[in-house]
Amino acid sequence: MSDSPVQRHYRANDPEWHWLETRDAPEVEAFLTAANAESDNWFTPLMPLADALYTGHLARRELAVSSLPEALDYYVYWSKTADDADYPVWWRHPLAADPADTTRHECLLDLQTLSRHHDFVELGDMSISPNEQQLAWTLDTSGDEVFSLMLGILDANDSDVRQKGQKDECLLDNIGPDLSWAEDGQHLLFTRYDSTQRPFEIWCLNVENRHETLLYREEDSEFWVGMGKTRSREYIVLETASKDTSESWLLPAATPLGEMTLVRGRETGVEYGVDHRPGHFYVLHNHNAPHFQLDVAPESAPGDWQPLIPTREEVTLEGVDAFSWGLMVDERDHRQAQAWLRVVEFDGAASGSDAITRDERLVMPEQPLSQGLGDCPHFDSRRLRIREESFTTPPSWIEIDLDTGTRHLLKRQTVHGDLAPDELISRRLWATSADGEQVPVSVVMRRDLCDTEGRPLAPLPVLLYGYGAYGETLDPWFSIGRLELLTRGVAFAVAHVRGGGDRGEPWYLAGKLEHKENSFHDFLAARDALVEQGVGAADRIAAYGASAGGLLVGASLNKRPDAFCAAVLDVPFVDVLRTMENPELPLTTAEYTEWGNPHESEARRRIRAYSPLDNLTAAPYPPLFLQGSWHDTRVPYWEPAKLYARLRQMDCTPHPVLLRTDMSSGHGGASGRFKAWRDNARQDAFLLWALGVSDDG
Repeated sequence: MSDSPVQRHYRANDPEWHWLETRDAPEVEAFLTAANAESDNWFTPLMPLADALYTGHLARRELAVSSLPEALDYYVYWSKTADDADYPVWWRHPLAADPADTTRHECLLDLQTLSRHHDFVELGDMSISPNEQQLAWTLDTSGDEVFSLMLGILDANDSDVRQKGQKDECLLDNIGPDLSWAEDGQHLLFTRYDSTQRPFEIWCLNVENRHETLLYREEDSEFWVGMGKTRSREYIVLETASKDTSESWLLPAATPLGEMTLVRGRETGVEYGVDHRPGHFYVLHNHNAPHFQLDVAPESAPGDWQPLIPTREEVTLEGVDAFSWGLMVDERDHRQAQAWLRVVEFDGAASGSDAITRDERLVMPEQPLSQGLGDCPHFDSRRLRIREESFTTPPSWIEIDLDTGTRHLLKRQTVHGDLAPDELISRRLWATSADGEQVPVSVVMRRDLCDTEGRPLAPLPVLLYGYGAYGETLDPWFSIGRLELLTRGVAFAVAHVRGGGDRGEPWYLAGKLEHKENSFHDFLAARDALVEQGVGAADRIAAYGASAGGLLVGASLNKRPDAFCAAVLDVPFVDVLRTMENPELPLTTAEYTEWGNPHESEARRRIRAYSPLDNLTAAPYPPLFLQGSWHDTRVPYWEPAKLYARLRQMDCTPHPVLLRTDMSSGHGGASGRFKAWRDNARQDAFLLWALGVSDDG
C-alpha cells in the first residue's frame, strides 16, 4: 500500500476507523481532504473524457427551461431557469392578463439570486396563501436538511424588489421542510425536529402576530409527523407514521386552532391514508387487506370504514386522489411490475354520492411506462394533467379530458444530439433468484446494436442499477445523462429486486427484515441473467447503488467480489449494524421496522450477517468509486470513508479504491444543476474506464 490517507492516519487502537465519526476533529477533515486529493490525482488522465461527457450532456439538453403554467384562483404560476443558471425563478401573472405582457409578470422567488450567497441551496417547500398575497417557503443552505421558514408579501407593483429578495423575512430556523396554509390565510402549519432530526411536532404560526401554537407532538421515536391539505380545501390532515403503522387526525382548514378529530387510532402494522370529498372520507389501508383496499366513511364518522374497492391478490392499491367528481386511483400489477391510473367517477358529485358510474384505466401508449397524476390543484377540474415517461421516451405532460377522452400533449422534454429516443430500445428480462423467484430486469440500449427481436448482436458492456428498500419503485424513467453511456455502446439495466415495491406490497415485504437477503440474491441473479441471456459480457458489468442501494451493491460485492468489473457506491448505507445501534443518529429508530432493532439478539444477528462493513473479505474487489457528503444526515460521510479506509488497509485488491467527499453538500449531492452534471460526468468517466469503453464508443 503506497503512502495514502489510510497509511498516514491508521490507528492501531482503532482498526475499525470509528474515529472518523468525530466530525469536529481536525484530523477528520484532513483525512477526507487527502482522500479527495488522491482521487483527483487518479482521475487526472480521465478528465478529458469527463469533460467530453459533460460537454456532450450539455449539448443534448435544452438548458433554458420553463415549467407548464398553472392557474390557481387569481394568478397563473410558472418557473423559468435561464440557460446559464443553476436554479429556477418563479413567476406569476394575473389570471385575466395576457401571458405575453411581461409588464404583468411578477417575480415570486429567485433561487438563482439567493444562491450567490450560499454554496448550497435547496427549496424544501413553497406555499401560496389562499388569497395569493403571501408566499411562504422553506430553505436549506447547507445540505443537512434543516430548514428556515421564509415569508414574503407579494406585490405586483414591486416585482423588482421581490426579485432581489428585499421584502422577504426569515421567521423561523431549524424546522422541517413541509408547510401548509390554513384557509383563513392567517395561520401556517410547519414541523419541528427533535434532537435526532425526527419531525416530531406540528406547529401553527399566526403570521400576523408571530404567535406559535403546538398542535401535535409525537412521543414514539419510531414515528414521524407530517401534514397536508385535502384538494377540497376543507381539511388539513395531520399524519404520524412509522415504516409500517400510521395514524391521522383531521383539522378544519378554516379554523386550524379548532378541535382535531382522530380518524382511527394506530394499530401495529396497519397503515392508512385519508382524502376527502364533501360528505365522505376515503381511506386507503391494509387492515386485513395485505395489498391495501379503499374504504369510504361518512364525514360525520371518519372511523366508520366501509369497503369501496376491495383488496385483490394480484394488485396493490398504491394511492388515491379525490376530486369533486370522483377519484383517481393508483394501482400496480404484481405479475408484470406495471402501475397504472384508474378513474372512478360517482353519480351526483354535488351531493357526494358514491354510486359508481365510471370505472376504467387510463390509456397507456406503451409498456412498461411510468404514468402519474401531475399538478391538478382544482377540486372540480375535469381536465387532468398526467405525466408519462419510459426508458426510451422523455417525460411528457398530457392533458386528458374526462368528458371526451381526448389526450392533448402539453409539453415533452426536448432532447438534442445524435441519439434520438426512437433510436433506443427497452426490454424486460426475468432472472431466477436463489429461491426460484422471478425477478424483473429492465434493459435499455441502442437499437442498432440489437436484432429485430431486441436482442444484442453481441454481449454489451452493462451498468446495472438497483435500490431495493422502503418499498420504493423503480418505474421506467428517461435520463438525458444516460445517453452519454448509451451512445458509447453501454446498456443500462435496472434490477427490480425485492425490498422495492416494483411488484406491489408483497414484493416489498419479501425484501425487508428477516427477508433482506433476498434483495442481494435478486441483484446477483439479475447480473447473471444479463450474461445468460446474451445482453451483457460477463467481464464487463458494473454496478451502481446509492444510499440503501449502496447497501445492496456493497452486500452483493461481499458475496461475489468477482461478479462485477467495477462499482460506484454513492452515499452508501454500509455501516448498517453500528448505525442501527445508535438511536441518537437521525433516522435510526424510525428504521427499526425496515431493518430490525439490533438491541434484539435475532435482529442483530441478521443485520450483522449482511452489513457490508462487517463482512469484508480479503478478496480482490473490483475498482470502487465511493462518494459521500459532509452534510449528509441520512448516511453520514463516515460510512463511505470507513469502507474506503478498511478496504485500503486490507490491501487485498490490485484495483483502485477511491473516495470523494463533497464538503458542501448533503444526501442528494450538489444542489446546483451544473455542478451535479459535472459530478455525474466524473462518475461516468470512471465507469467507462472500468468497462473498457473508449470515448469514441
